[in-house]
Amino acid sequence: MAMSTGGQHQATINVTPMIDVLLVLLIIFMVVVNTESLGFDAQVPQPSTNSAPVDLQDIILTVHEDRTVSFNQELVQDADLEQRFTQIFRTRGNHVIFIGAHPDLDFEHVLHVLDIARGVGLDRVALLPKNQPSNL
Repeated sequence: MAMSTGGQHQATINVTPMIDVLLVLLIIFMVVVNTESLGFDAQVPQPSTNSAPVDLQDIILTVHEDRTVSFNQELVQDADLEQRFTQIFRTRGNHVIFIGAHPDLDFEHVLHVLDIARGVGLDRVALLPKNQPSNL
């Protein structure tokens, strides 16, 4: 008997049958997906039932150096802030308020206005950079 000890044998996997099965499955999935997705039910947005007009304009609240407060250039007395907040945001869909303050003003005065806003239910407040408001 002849034996060879010097040769190396490498085992290889024949992948041709696996590729054939993969291609058949791919074709089957492509046909199945195309026949099931011939029509989609589209849902058209319905008009809102809310009859009150919704104002989407941003409200910019400015606390000036002399501690006066203005809503979009309209001066509001400190005692009327809570009523004004309630009046403005009663019919608004956008419950975000932007607050800007004079750079030399103590934050305590801005915090007072924020407390009043939170008291009427406004919890989304954005602070403007000190150079953002042009009316300061």
